[in-house]
Amino acid sequence: MNRADKDYLDLCRFILEKGTRKEDRTGTGTISTFGYQMRFNLQEGFPLLTTKRVAYRLVFTELLWFLKGDTNIRYLLEHNNHIWDEWGFQQWVESEEYDGPDMSNFGIRSQQDEDFNKLYIEQMEEYQKKVLTDDHFSNKFGDLGNVYGKQWRSWAGADGQVYDQIRYIVEEIKRNPDSRRLICNAWDISLLKSQALPPCHYSFQFYVIEGRLSCMFNMRSNDVFLGLPFNLASYALLTHLIAHECGLEVGELVYTGADVHIYSNHLEQVKTQLSREARPLPSLRLNPEKKSIFDFEIEDIEVIGYDPHPPIKAPVAV
Repeated sequence: MNRADKDYLDLCRFILEKGTRKEDRTGTGTISTFGYQMRFNLQEGFPLLTTKRVAYRLVFTELLWFLKGDTNIRYLLEHNNHIWDEWGFQQWVESEEYDGPDMSNFGIRSQQDEDFNKLYIEQMEEYQKKVLTDDHFSNKFGDLGNVYGKQWRSWAGADGQVYDQIRYIVEEIKRNPDSRRLICNAWDISLLKSQALPPCHYSFQFYVIEGRLSCMFNMRSNDVFLGLPFNLASYALLTHLIAHECGLEVGELVYTGADVHIYSNHLEQVKTQLSREARPLPSLRLNPEKKSIFDFEIEDIEVIGYDPHPPIKAPVAV
């Protein structure tokens, strides 16, 4: 079994066996544990789980969205990426400008409520259309505020200056690869109320040794079934991209989670995944013609040899 799937499935088993039932903001309920770390050798393959298909194009377009410094989901919708739709949609249906059917508590409604689900789909499609075609609406309800792209690329300092943390990291790795300050932070206590979702992966740090670039990322809260497979692929890609620009090989990806949990409505899906045998990990190819991480588009990133088990669907807790 490849190391990525093995360690991930071991985490799932640990939570199921040792975790504690805990309530949460969404009202869904979780089985949770506090404090967990995993390490992945990126030389052994790209850590895209094979025990279920991970929609890696969604992961990659989201990361490119972050790297652009963008906070409006229009870019994501243009790339058929809907993983942030619910947060923008919620802003709209809870606003005074919304005059459609009641969508309150849409994130935790029963999956068996067919009438509500039909209305939800209709209103979500209307929301997506407006974000794509109406600039005023998009600026007001498509923008998620001070989320990752803003924090990574345009951090507002207490001194009144704006800081590009990603560009700093790239330039500092080239100038001083032994630096212990190759850190990006997305957690700004003064801005939490203006964020659609306060950062879950709130900081990361790079480390260079013997010509290899490693990354450790930290998560305050982690949905293990839906979120973590995306997070691993995203930070692995970020490490590959920065290594590419800086002329380095990739090293390790280190994950550190605080409140690490499985939602109560994901338990059967996790058990299904645990029953599957892992397959070999894929590899990653980046367009050698692109030199800067800020120039990459989705077409410049290729996953080779990915042969996973089928996807496993599960509801998102909003």
